[in-house]
Amino acid sequence: MSVVNILRTMRLFVLPAILLIAFAAHAAPQQERSDDIERMLSDKGLIGKLDHVRQTVSDRTSELVVTAVGFLGVPYRRGGNTAETGFDCSGFVRAMYNQTIGLVLPRRAVEQAAATEPIARTDLKPGDLVFFNTMRRAFSHVGIYVGEGKFIHSPKPGAQVRVEDMSGSYWQSRFNGGRRVQAVQGEETKVGD
Repeated sequence: MSVVNILRTMRLFVLPAILLIAFAAHAAPQQERSDDIERMLSDKGLIGKLDHVRQTVSDRTSELVVTAVGFLGVPYRRGGNTAETGFDCSGFVRAMYNQTIGLVLPRRAVEQAAATEPIARTDLKPGDLVFFNTMRRAFSHVGIYVGEGKFIHSPKPGAQVRVEDMSGSYWQSRFNGGRRVQAVQGEETKVGD
């Protein structure tokens, strides 16, 4: 084997090894900074608090969705806000938030939209509100996002609480936006006052 062939063969092994070492050296300072930040947060007890808050929010939204699914089949009733009388869309959302999380949302869909924080469709999480223009006016219908592009709502007279796919042409063309409910700190748990 000639020296040229040996050098060519070595190049195949040496060059990747050098590149790996260079990438590792370049990435090391970033890792050290991340470790420093994590250590500082841990020293101040903030990591545990963040994990607790994340878990609490996750538990509550999961509970909200599970509770809402438990009302599948309850009939629509204009102005209704209980399972016994039936629900309209905003009455259903209001009852689910009140029962599960203890938050009292405004009564009408347009008021619920005004009292909540706008979020991008791509940022929707289970428990967020989704609004639609079903009566030739913005925010005339509301439901609760359950994940995977679906929402639960009380749709219209003669229908019952059900889950629908937001990607269907009817809902897609009428989508007004997603909103996130932010709890108000203080004695009362009313949202939007």
